[in-house]
This record gives sequence, structure tokens and C-alpha cells, in this order.
Amino acid sequence: MKPAEAQKVLIADDDAVNREVLGELLKPEYTVLLAKNGAQALERAARHQPDLILLDVMMPDMDGYEVLRRLRADPQLAHIAVIFISGLDRPEDEAAGLKMGAADYIVKPFNQTVVMARVALHLQVVRQRRMLERLANVDGLTELANRRRFDEVYELEWQRARRNGRPLSLALLDVDAFKQYNDRYGHPAGDRALRAVARLAASGMRRPSDLAARYGGEELALLMPETDAHEAKLVLDGIREELARLAIPHETSSVAPVLTVSVGGATLAPWAREQSAELFEAADTQLYRAKRAGRNRIVWRIPAGQP
Repeated sequence: MKPAEAQKVLIADDDAVNREVLGELLKPEYTVLLAKNGAQALERAARHQPDLILLDVMMPDMDGYEVLRRLRADPQLAHIAVIFISGLDRPEDEAAGLKMGAADYIVKPFNQTVVMARVALHLQVVRQRRMLERLANVDGLTELANRRRFDEVYELEWQRARRNGRPLSLALLDVDAFKQYNDRYGHPAGDRALRAVARLAASGMRRPSDLAARYGGEELALLMPETDAHEAKLVLDGIREELARLAIPHETSSVAPVLTVSVGGATLAPWAREQSAELFEAADTQLYRAKRAGRNRIVWRIPAGQP
């Protein structure tokens, strides 16, 4: 039985017998997708984002070399590993495929044991690469996205919001009197408290495109694409309510006897002309105002009226 999160393998071959044999061979361990020509292979690669493509070289209309060239030219598909499976058995044919960027080259008629071994090897490489990518983008303490990842996603979402004329909401959340918490309870307890706040922030995100990140110290950044100011404030209200239910003691806080947070937020309106840095500065300004007003509250910049 294949695992619930089985990796996806796309088999692209114009020969129905080859597709069936390879498909039956791989199905017990992987999620198998099939394509009978080059155009179908590109369409299914774009739709399903497979981890690996087994690609026949000799196909009508569009051969495997052209399919690979188009894959490598598309930023959304260029990362997909490709193994050529071909009846062309000359060394120069194999060299040509590898020079184009194929991960491997298997000659027909193929040995099933060899195919399984090479597929397993290349999919292990894919898993390891993704693990390294994940670690590079994840904060080790909170397991949220780190600042580097936030900055990348923020810029992309800001550009998408401007292009599509949709709102984009950004909130900065800061744990109140966190230094005093660490001084009173110790840094291990502070780490546990910060992880608890991070879990609430992550669970409060409503859409797949929403992102909660640790921006630095005890400050989190929450990015909510296609979310207006009212909706975003409801999200933050929910996170603060859940934190209040946890009632994490904070005896040395001047704000409350339990752990609390201050939030500053801003929403980019469809008609706004501000840059991404200006939206971030607006949220930071609102966070400063929340702290000046006594902490344990949300202060939000409502978008200016439409011109």
C-alpha cells in the first residue's frame, strides 16, 4: 500500500503498452499520472506538479527533447526531475539528454528492477532537496515561516494584489512585556510561550495563501491576501481570544496577569498607490500606536477612501 502522501510520477509515452507496464509497476508506491504525447505531458505537469517525469524521447508531434526544453523554460515546471526512457541506445543520445537537463537516461527495453531503483533514487533526492528548502524557510523555534520566506512571499503577494485589484492585509503581532516574561519565568518558558502564540497564529490563518511568519524576536507577521480590513481584524480578534483562553500566567506584566499581544495592521486597498515598503511601515506604525495606547489591543489602518 502506498503512503497517504505518495510522491507523484508522470509517465509520458505514446506506446500504450509501455504506459501500462510502467504504471502498474509504480502504482503500489507512487501516485501515477499518464500522458500519451508531449502536449498532454506539459498540460498534466502544469496541473499536477509531479515529483518526477518518466519521458519517452520518440513521440509524434512533440518529442521528449522538446518537452524537456519547455519544462526547463517554465519557472513553474523547471524544478521537476525528468528521466528519459528511450529506444535510442547510442552513447551520444544519452549524452544529449543529460546535457539538456535530464536526471537520468534508461534504454528500452527496460529492466523493471532498474527502473524501480532509479525512480526511488531520484525521488529520494527530490525529498531531500525539499527538506533542505523547507529548513531554509522555516524558523527553528516556532516552526513558522522565517523572515526570509516572509519577505519573498510578501513581495509576490503585494505585486499580485496590485495586478488583480484585490485587497491585501498585513498584521504585525508583538508579545507584550516579553522581556519581563523571560526574566520572571526563564528563557525555556519564554520559548514555550512564543511557540504557543505561533501555533495560534498559524491555526488562525483561513486561506491556503495566508502566511504566518516569525519576523524577529517576539514579533510575528501575518499576511492575508484577498482579505479586507474587516475580515483581517476578525482573524486577529480570534487569535487574541484563543490566547486569552490559554491564560498563560504573566505575573510581572503591567498589562494583564496573563500573556497578551499587541497588533498593528494595515490593508492595501485596490485603488491604493503605495509601495510594499509603505504598507509594511503603515502596519508597523499601527503596532507602535497599539503599544502607546496601553498594549493588549489591535490598531488598524483603514484604507483611505476611494478617489
